[in-house]
Amino acid sequence: MRRIKHRDAVGLSIVSASCLLAGEFSNRDILSLYQRYIVERGTLDDPALLVPVIALIVLGFTTYFGGIFVLLGGLHFSWGRVSRGRFLVGLGIGVSLLGLISRLARGLLEGSFSAILPYSSPFTGVGILLGIASHSLMGQYALLLKKHATRVWRRWRKSRRPSRRSSKM
Repeated sequence: MRRIKHRDAVGLSIVSASCLLAGEFSNRDILSLYQRYIVERGTLDDPALLVPVIALIVLGFTTYFGGIFVLLGGLHFSWGRVSRGRFLVGLGIGVSLLGLISRLARGLLEGSFSAILPYSSPFTGVGILLGIASHSLMGQYALLLKKHATRVWRRWRKSRRPSRRSSKM
């Protein structure tokens, strides 16, 4: 049976992805965009226009992609693909952080600090912090694996060396 090493990093990435996705659902921006760009403009009647509009709406929500990348990173890490899992978690956190910064910038451009609150969710911030913790734990585990691999390599090389004694004594 395969053991999962460092379950805490996998658990943190799952909780982080859940928080990032919950932060996006709590904004309720999707409903307003659906109402504004699809229903009111009559895009539902034209399928050729509906697909690009939906693609643009989905691309507008980068935190979703961040949450999905963090979740995939935790999954890859649990499968033993440490470097790929760590890369996906880092990519997800970076994308989510950019999404949060863009929302805060949009809120500041609208005028006051009360305009920022609908754009920033506490779930997103907690998800980013937990993702950073998961990423650092994955890095510590990767260093541990690297040290173990070099130790095994050195042992193998020592065992392959010919003996110094001559066989013709």
